[in-house]
Amino acid sequence: MLLQRIITASILASLIALAVFQLSLEYFSLVLGVITLLAAWEWSNLVGTTSLLKRGLFLLLITLPMLGIHFWTQLLELIALGFDWTDVRSYSGALEWLVIAPVLFWILIMLLIRKTPAGILKMEIKPRYKLFIGWFVLLATWMFLSRLRAFYGSEMTMYLLLLIWTADVSAYFAGKKFGTVKLSPEISPGKTVQGMYGALLASILCAVVLSLIYQFPVMIAADFVLLSALTVLISVYGDLFFSVVKRQRGVKDSGSLLPGHGGILDRIDSIVAAAPFFYAGVYLIYRGVS
Repeated sequence: MLLQRIITASILASLIALAVFQLSLEYFSLVLGVITLLAAWEWSNLVGTTSLLKRGLFLLLITLPMLGIHFWTQLLELIALGFDWTDVRSYSGALEWLVIAPVLFWILIMLLIRKTPAGILKMEIKPRYKLFIGWFVLLATWMFLSRLRAFYGSEMTMYLLLLIWTADVSAYFAGKKFGTVKLSPEISPGKTVQGMYGALLASILCAVVLSLIYQFPVMIAADFVLLSALTVLISVYGDLFFSVVKRQRGVKDSGSLLPGHGGILDRIDSIVAAAPFFYAGVYLIYRGVS
């Protein structure tokens, strides 16, 4: 089982790295959009929407704003013809404010899971509201990962992905080796406090390596250390949030598309929570030095 997971993860990581570094922005957003729609399909099943018509409509309701945001950005690029993406960003500042809502949502989810894990498991929400939550968080993931690649480059996008992957692996092995205290046994019995500490330590090391490679000044390096640690912390609770939904549905995985890993949502749950938070942090850091 572990070997199968490693093989699948290696293939996925290679394909994602190729997409991040080799695809144009338009094709990168398209590939990301396809992944988002596959995740949305799994989400609609997780929240109990069994009608194919309703699930198809749900995908359409995600696709339309994706197209709107994409073509709006393209229009701004034409307006700023002759300038670079940094100039285009200055024309689309209104969209940056949209990051506030998902950041606040994930902070709230983290606080709820920490304070009342049993309560959030018993919380009954109508399927249409659960659909809206999925629409909201998945659209935000697509939007801010696309914008991260567009405005801050392939390297910063890849850093976010490597940060989450490294934290996940570190949490797994630290939990196996040192795990004694359960992080949230009601929701995910396998996760431990020691595993989370391992993930946080890995995030700090990732930020230090990034800072050394790019020779960041001390203050910016410190900002990236803090941002990386907080991003990983949010990602841990993003993972737990999707575990809540799966436990309420009575399933182990969101799907079976990826051998040894389950569904798409099972692989991107941490990134869904991390992407808006990381983008907001990078935006503030770059704004502070510009």
